[in-house]
Amino acid sequence: MGLTLKVTPLGGLGEIGLNMMVYETEKDIIIVDSGIMFPEDYMLGIDMVIPDIRYLYDPEKKKKIKGIVLTHGHEDHIGAIPYVLRELNIPIFGTPFTLGILEEKLKEHDLPFKVSLFTVKTGNSITLGDFEIEFIRVAHSIIDGASLAIKTPVGTIIHTGDFKLDQTLEKNAVTDINRLAHYGDNGVLALFSDSTNIEKEGFTISENDIKKTFRNIFRDNNARIIVALFASNIHRISELLSLAAEFNKKVIFSGRSLMTYTKVARKLGYLKIPEDILIDEETIGYYKPEELLILTTGTQGEAMSALSRISVDDHKYIKIKPNDLVLMSSKFIPGNEKAISKIINNLYKRGAEVYYENISEIHVSGHASKEELKFMINIVKPKYFIPVHGELKHLYQHKKLAVNSGIPSANVFVLENGNSLEFNGESECVRGADAYAGRIFVDGKGIGDVGTHTLKERAHLSENGMIIVQLVVDSKTSGIISGPDIVSKGFVFEDYFKELNDVLYKLVMNVIEENQKHENVDWVKVKDDIRKALKKYLNKTIDRHPFIFPMITEI
Repeated sequence: MGLTLKVTPLGGLGEIGLNMMVYETEKDIIIVDSGIMFPEDYMLGIDMVIPDIRYLYDPEKKKKIKGIVLTHGHEDHIGAIPYVLRELNIPIFGTPFTLGILEEKLKEHDLPFKVSLFTVKTGNSITLGDFEIEFIRVAHSIIDGASLAIKTPVGTIIHTGDFKLDQTLEKNAVTDINRLAHYGDNGVLALFSDSTNIEKEGFTISENDIKKTFRNIFRDNNARIIVALFASNIHRISELLSLAAEFNKKVIFSGRSLMTYTKVARKLGYLKIPEDILIDEETIGYYKPEELLILTTGTQGEAMSALSRISVDDHKYIKIKPNDLVLMSSKFIPGNEKAISKIINNLYKRGAEVYYENISEIHVSGHASKEELKFMINIVKPKYFIPVHGELKHLYQHKKLAVNSGIPSANVFVLENGNSLEFNGESECVRGADAYAGRIFVDGKGIGDVGTHTLKERAHLSENGMIIVQLVVDSKTSGIISGPDIVSKGFVFEDYFKELNDVLYKLVMNVIEENQKHENVDWVKVKDDIRKALKKYLNKTIDRHPFIFPMITEI
């Protein structure tokens, strides 16, 4: 490879989630982030999606990998690590809160080895083979986020991670613009920049503005307040706790992830909880509704989340009462709109008033809007620009912004997963050979055992139902011992199926009798013939296409 840096995204380009970038020299490899993506509507039964990392399975490549470097602790950046570690037992580097969350996550996975975690505070640097990496503090919707300044043999790369330029936060939480500008003044080969909010004009609203909105809501509503938010948003949790103390409310945490994130934040000193403000869910009946603030999870409509269970009256302790005020303090992640709307509708049905992003400014994004993205380009002053973290529409809009900001169009590369770039010692950049970059579906404890064919079958079943034909036959005489019994699932109304069943029974018997004319009955062929006969009839008569499953047992 010579004096070359190769950069290959294995996830996160052309999609929201699955963030994973591979930086590679002749001698060494580092991986930046390793995230999941939540399943899309068509992925029936799938719990999560992780990157397919077979590109790194080659023994020579495995030897070169120095570790995974993490930008922050969101699921779309760290969620796949327990699965990646099953294939690559490599060290992991991240800020204290990021690794604190990861450590809790790893406890849920029975890995057969001890994982090497190395804490790096923002402002500090590490050296991994050919790479020297400085962690630069950035503001985001989770604390302890970092951009990475990656010094390589061919030049410096700035990998922004998720960021915004909110300068109204505490001093130890604002984006370190000075440090980014330092690298800009000393020469940056390439900027890989977050594209999520490229379509939003101006600057992202400050967290302090949201606190003012919350204060007004607390002041104007003498009601029980339930706030659903991302468990990782420690800054917002802290603001809500201070408001609870200001308005003399007791606080209940409901949701496993909320408990985990706040436990880690308290342990590391990132979250201070006012004395005697927290109460257990079991004691909820001892307080008047207006005395309570409930913080919970489930903003994306997750089926088993606390908010989802509350909305259908399935929570053991928290029951919606008339005049309850529910604040959905989060963005609707694309693909989750239907599930979220269902929860909102159920909450209204039970008498609650619901505020959400579309009708009230009770959430602020953790991502930079267009003017901040432009500012990042101008202070980093890269020779090459690569938009990352977004769908293709985001990446192309970000490219347009970079060109308008003065970067030559030939120096801006829009990549998809598997596309690679190669930078050489003369600071030249060209497209490299593509690598395989697919997706792996996680279904329960199964990893990769469900593919697109299975998903198509699940979709077919969900849309059309199924018909099962059960038959027991004598393997020696080919005579029928039991059946055929015909069962319908998710196909037609039971009363109508009784009429249809007689017709289907005759069709099945005709197929069997026709095959019994032969000396040796091929029951595999009989199954296929039954499937074809029923499919043809149902298609012709009622224009339906159920999944037809003949089950023939020979005894």
